[in-house]
Amino acid sequence: MLVRDAMSTVVLTIGPTHTLRQAAALMSARRIGAAIVLDPDAGGIGILTERDVLNSVGQGQSPDTEPVHAHTTTDVVFAAPAWTLEEAAHAMAHGGFRHLIVLDHGEPVGIVSVRDIIRCWAPARQHAPA
Repeated sequence: MLVRDAMSTVVLTIGPTHTLRQAAALMSARRIGAAIVLDPDAGGIGILTERDVLNSVGQGQSPDTEPVHAHTTTDVVFAAPAWTLEEAAHAMAHGGFRHLIVLDHGEPVGIVSVRDIIRCWAPARQHAPA
């Protein structure tokens, strides 16, 4: 199975000047764990995850004033739609993260998460011979 078969194609895109509270509210409303951050001034595409928000709050920073750009990962590993789920899982395990932005011709077309991969693998594993 390929990344294109598992990825979420409806993604949240936010700007670097959103506050962490605004980002968290948008992510919570959509029940997602990551948002794509588009920041042309800082090199383009980054990602903000629920862990980034949690780390900031845990450090005592105010989510009402803390800007997204201060917590965005910009050194992003991207996946291609044609990657296998095994390739995506390996990249996540190797990098220690749970989300990959999927790029097609340099444009974000989705996000694939560990949860997406598990959803695809779980039914196949249930029917596999023991």
